[in-house]
Order: sequence, then structure tokens, then C-alpha cells
Amino acid sequence: MRLRARLPVLWLGPTKVQIGTDPRWSVALDDLSPAAVRGLVEVPQGADERAIRTTLQRRSVPPAEADAVLAHLRAAQLLVDAPAPESPDAAAWSLVEASGDGSGLVRSRSATRVRVCGLDRLGTGVAMTLAAAGVGLIELDDAASVGPGDVGWWGLTARDVGTPRTAALARALHDAHPGVRTPPPGHGSVELVVLGEHWVADPLRHRPLMADGVPHLSMVLREASVLVGPLVRPGRSPCLGCVDLRRAELDPGWQTAAAQLAVTRSRCSAETSLAAVAGALAAAQVLAHLDGRPTVVDGAVMEIRLPDLVPRLWQVDAHADCGCCGLRGHG
Repeated sequence: MRLRARLPVLWLGPTKVQIGTDPRWSVALDDLSPAAVRGLVEVPQGADERAIRTTLQRRSVPPAEADAVLAHLRAAQLLVDAPAPESPDAAAWSLVEASGDGSGLVRSRSATRVRVCGLDRLGTGVAMTLAAAGVGLIELDDAASVGPGDVGWWGLTARDVGTPRTAALARALHDAHPGVRTPPPGHGSVELVVLGEHWVADPLRHRPLMADGVPHLSMVLREASVLVGPLVRPGRSPCLGCVDLRRAELDPGWQTAAAQLAVTRSRCSAETSLAAVAGALAAAQVLAHLDGRPTVVDGAVMEIRLPDLVPRLWQVDAHADCGCCGLRGHG
């Protein structure tokens, strides 16, 4: 049994300490002896039960009081039967996971496979964040070359200008995370596809994924905003066709405008802070899906826009005229 990772022990008075700072798990211990307070403040983060007891003994805390302190920590689930975290991510998740084992969650990601389509600033940020979080296989899909606007972003340099984005990003990924693999797209099943687009999400691009039952996350860059979501689980959650139909109900001119945006060749480049925030939020939704946790954008779209970059969420219901949630074989 060891203390959950990252939990500081804070002195609050001669007979009181607080363990942790987050209201979700922080605990205050009161009516302690001054010796026990001094001993607990000296306990290193992540210490096991034996080390805690040894520290208290060094401060001459009576065995009965030491037993009571340890019993209280167990009851508060701050002492857990879990290995020491292996990485910063594992340490953080060891607090969130009920078992206290964040290492197991991070390790499980190494066998997952994600495809990122569109390797502009947004897609590059998503791919790099997923690799840093432990995703083991990342397919890179983009026919474009690195441009001047990509330089200096997530490891891409001036020497990469003019080279295929897939090759340049694969090199940057391997440099930063040697354990990640970048297999070519289409040569294995994937848990999720991230589809990065400009101006508007084109439902036609998503239909093959719907037909094959492949979960996918839409990510659309507009003039000064990014739309993340919905995360579509074919047959079980609203799709991009539903989004399109709902918007057409509110804006009679939408479908005419969307058809033009879907075929335009013009592209925009994401502003730096917008790309950083939106890319991280999109990657977080991917990781939630891979980990088996609920995602914020299941049946919803998250909008991140300049200047405040505070996510706004709007819900999307399945549309009766779409029929996506009744697809045969995906119910």
C-alpha cells in the first residue's frame, strides 16, 4: 500500500495537516499529536505504508497513533495497492483512477491504433499529444507537403519545408517518442479516426467510416475558430449528417454555403494559441474514447474560438431524416 502519487502533506497547525489540494480527494487530519504532524509533513510524496510508519517512528509517534493515522488514510482511499507511477501521465491518472493504478491505464494505450487525417497545425498537435500520452500506433494521413507556416510547430523545422507532411511528422514523432510506431494508413484496423478539415465537415468523407463502423472524431478549422466533434460511434450516436441537417433547420442557406465550402481549395492556418488549445482538447477526447471513458463530444460539438479560447459546447441530437442510428449492423 502506498500514498497516491503527487499528494502533498500540508501543515495547517500544531495538530492538523491536510493531504492533497484537490477537493475530490484532499483530506484533513485533526487532533494529531505535534509529533505526528511533524512526521506526516516529512513523508515524501508517493511513500509506501512502511515508509510512512518509519517516518512517524522517527518522530517518536506512539504505535497506536501511527496505526490510527494509517487506518484513516486507508479509509479515505489515499493509501492504495498500486505500483509506483512510471511517468507524469501515470502519476496524474493514479489520482483519478479508483484503483490508484495510473500506470496500467497508460500502458494499455500502447496497443491502441489511431489514424490522424490532415496534418496541419491542428492534426500535428493531436498526433504529438497522443504519442506523448502513450498511444502506440499512429497512422499519419495527408497528401500535402510541409509549408512555411508549419515550421517551428511540434518539432518541424525549416529543413522539412517541401517534404511530405507524413514523413516529416513521422520523423518528429520518432525523435520525441522512440516507442511510437507510424504504420501506413489502411493496413490494419483502428480504434478511431481523427478527420481534420477546413471550413466545413464534409459528410461524404465520413460515409466510408460510417459504413465500416469505425468511430471517428470531426475537427474543423474555420476563420478564427475550431469545431471539435461530434465523436461519432456509427449506429450509436449522431453523425455529421445529423449536424448538417440540424444546422440547415436553423439556417436555410446553410446547405448551399456548405456545398461550396466542401469543394473549395482554399485553406487557412490555425493561429498558434487556437491550434494549441483545440488540438489538446481534441486529443483529450480521443484518449477518453481509447480509455473507455465518456467523451464530452459524444452527441455534441465543442467550439473553441478566438480571442477567449474557452470551449463552448452545443448538443446534437440524431436527426430523423438521417437514419444513421438505425444503420444495419451498427445498432
